[in-house]
Amino acid sequence: MLAELKGLNEECGLFGVWGHEDAAQITYYGLHSLQHRGQEGAGIVLTDGGRLSGLKGEGLVTEVFTADKMQSLSGKAAIGHVRYATSGGGGYENVQPLLFNSQSGGMALAHNGNLVNAVQLKAQLEAQGSIFQTTSDTEVLAHLIKKGGFSDFKSRVKNALSMLKGAYAFLIMDENQMLVALDPHGLRPLSLGKLGDAYVVASETCALDIVGAEFIRDIQPGELLVIDDSGITAERFSLSTQRSMCTMEYIYFSRPDSNIDGINVHTARKNLGKQLALEAFIEADVVTGVPDSSISVAIGYAEATGIPYELGLIKNRYVGRTFIQPSQSLREQGVKMKLSAVRGVVEGKRVVMVDDSIVRGTTSKRIVSLLKEAGAKEVHVLISSPPIKNPCYYGIDTSTTEELIASDNSVEEIRKIIGADTLTFLSVERTVAGIGRPFEGELHGQCMACFTGKYPTEIFEETKLQLSQKC
Repeated sequence: MLAELKGLNEECGLFGVWGHEDAAQITYYGLHSLQHRGQEGAGIVLTDGGRLSGLKGEGLVTEVFTADKMQSLSGKAAIGHVRYATSGGGGYENVQPLLFNSQSGGMALAHNGNLVNAVQLKAQLEAQGSIFQTTSDTEVLAHLIKKGGFSDFKSRVKNALSMLKGAYAFLIMDENQMLVALDPHGLRPLSLGKLGDAYVVASETCALDIVGAEFIRDIQPGELLVIDDSGITAERFSLSTQRSMCTMEYIYFSRPDSNIDGINVHTARKNLGKQLALEAFIEADVVTGVPDSSISVAIGYAEATGIPYELGLIKNRYVGRTFIQPSQSLREQGVKMKLSAVRGVVEGKRVVMVDDSIVRGTTSKRIVSLLKEAGAKEVHVLISSPPIKNPCYYGIDTSTTEELIASDNSVEEIRKIIGADTLTFLSVERTVAGIGRPFEGELHGQCMACFTGKYPTEIFEETKLQLSQKC
């Protein structure tokens, strides 16, 4: 994926395991398979049944967890996290899991998503005497749990979760149990698996596959799992609501070998390509996709139209982490370092270039330029999503309309800006049809807010202001 180049990044990935003698190693491999979800920090917290211990740091999984450091990690259970900084910004203190110690015991938290009422909750907690050690909205949950007033840990967690609004998948662990929670709208993917006698939880099923775990089921919206040495129990902390899975998980974020709610991501993307063929048939000589998330879409478009699919763009996979940073200047330089056009494929050809989205337009403009510099006679850009016109407040770093080229430009104006011969976006209706989720009303079981402006939760003005200031 080119998340680091486009400026379309998601907050993080979660992995947890309970009841395995090599919990640290299993979690390391799980996080490695989720590295695409966040490259700015990684961490693991373990329990041996008596105490919590952890290791975290800024950088990639392989940079944080070196061989000698892994030898010091031991325990029967662990939760892990890879992070891309959105709400709260970067910095070591914000790398998760967050680990807290008190006289009554320890607690670790790992979070994927964004709380849209974190500003209000934090103000209330500070007024009650709480002192925050990070700028992450995740820490809010820790304070709510501690102030819960219930005698048992599970009841305090349930009470705290009931106060949250927004997108969240949480792994919460103390010395003796791991709790798993998904927000009532199910905006983020989260799956449960089994590895021998151990239970495994991960943001994507590809992480279960990597460690050899058998997929059991997806965590349901508003569901709380409690996993300990006696097994697993499931209950609800919230009434059922309509599922609102983030559509960009299918289009862009998740790995193609993952399944979300029973739908394979690669298959969904191929179907989006076939829907693009219905949306716009282009007279062209070759079809190529922007690596990696658009390759499946390009294959689907080629199959539907009969136009040959070719590797017209090659991704350099050996560029250092310097080019995985959320600044515009590095994104622009990163395009030159990360992609090159194959002259032998595109020279003198009418090229259909398939991509998953256009956010700011900078990357699309550069890729079109690359293809034309390599001799492409025409470059027709097809996008496997509708125009992104609205900010995301649920954990994707597009929090203001000023960042979005489609917010105040027509399709024709965007076409001229990026230099394409034609430009086609997939319609909302064909996007829904391509992904193929069961029909569940107006939202189709998906969050389409970045396309339609219809948010599944209330968005507070304080949240909009805070996130806009962090961009």
